[in-house]
Amino acid sequence: MSGIIYPTTNLKATETLTLERGDGIYVYDNNGKQYLEGLAGLWCTSLGYNNRELIDTVNEQMGKLCYSHMFGGKTHQVGMDLADKLNAMVPVENAKVFFGNSGSDANDSHVKMLRYYFNAIGKPEKRKIIARERAYHGVTVASASLTGLVPNHTHFDLPFEALGILRTDAPHYYRGALPGESEAQFVDRITNNLEQLILKEGPETIAAFIAEPITGASGVIVPPKGYYEKVQAILNKYDILFWADEVITGFGRTGNDFGSTTMNIQKPDMMTLAKQLSSAYMPISASVIRGDMYEAMIEPSAQVGVFGHGYTYSGHPAAAAVALKTLEIYERDNIFGHAAEMGDYMQKRLAEFKDHPLVGEVRGEGLIAAVEFVANKKNNTPFEGGAVGGFAQQACQNHGMITRAVAGSSLAFCPPLIITTEQIDEMIEKFSKGLQDTLDYVTREGLLSE
Repeated sequence: MSGIIYPTTNLKATETLTLERGDGIYVYDNNGKQYLEGLAGLWCTSLGYNNRELIDTVNEQMGKLCYSHMFGGKTHQVGMDLADKLNAMVPVENAKVFFGNSGSDANDSHVKMLRYYFNAIGKPEKRKIIARERAYHGVTVASASLTGLVPNHTHFDLPFEALGILRTDAPHYYRGALPGESEAQFVDRITNNLEQLILKEGPETIAAFIAEPITGASGVIVPPKGYYEKVQAILNKYDILFWADEVITGFGRTGNDFGSTTMNIQKPDMMTLAKQLSSAYMPISASVIRGDMYEAMIEPSAQVGVFGHGYTYSGHPAAAAVALKTLEIYERDNIFGHAAEMGDYMQKRLAEFKDHPLVGEVRGEGLIAAVEFVANKKNNTPFEGGAVGGFAQQACQNHGMITRAVAGSSLAFCPPLIITTEQIDEMIEKFSKGLQDTLDYVTREGLLSE
């Protein structure tokens, strides 16, 4: 065993798969076995593996300017070009962009910039942030506090109260609806809960509401129609900012430029971008804020002498160059349109499993989806723990497809955006075999309930 402390891993089950190379939508282990990468790495390798344009871009930029920081007024053209390109793409008004290295640190940066902004405009009491149950926003101290998943909290003693983190309902109708409650009634109830939380805490104390347009690690939750319209109406009523975490849903994943577009979120005040920004070829993230928020921060920074936040690798020139080339490829090759077409096909193929005795719900949008397994299909009884999801994940891997168990007993699908219909058929075939193995397992172990 190596000296690595592995991320997001059972530390008693490390080094179970060693990957050596990738090409297109496939990766290969150290024994030469091929796997269809059904989760695009970690929701991120949008253009697949071994894209020569991106590799050549890295090499060219490394030979030109391998590194330069952006502290103290220094800059470089490729970083400015990337910021300008993002400004033109995002639905944030007069967007200003802060570069980081990961979605986690981008959300951390947002927490700090929120405080900086509200201090700058004379509202220091406006510092609380509403996050949702079952959300995932990262694993740094601040972003893990925004996250609403128990494994990311346990043993870490996170400072929820100190950071002013509040919780509201997850918009998952399948798991959260009351008996006999329609989707519209569910939306009314949970958005009313949101408004009551705001009134209880005091709108003057709440800075922002953060949401993934469609969630990832919590099980690919697609909120019902009308949810975001009601949420934004409430936030606007009480002068609370809408913060869209687009780390997973950004750049074509849902069949549109952003998940906000797909889910009819109107002009978010802040956006978090990462992952598909560079197709994961280089680490880079972006914290995007409204232009007027940035303007309010200028004079306070001059008084101190510096805006005292930044990373060594903020706007790293090689990462910026790759991100810029990635965005160029998306536009030139109509990748978002292709993803929309392939997403419709993938959702149609996955829907074929709705009547399977193990499947409680198939959900998703575009090229992101999840299939949730249940112990009893009639009353949606979930399996206890994560054993069934873990077994299904391994079963699919045994058949040559990498996926990921999320939210206990759901399997996530999030292939590279370049996938074809034939490759989706291959993915479905491998999943079908893994699903049969899982049914055999739960039947053998007596895990189905009456």
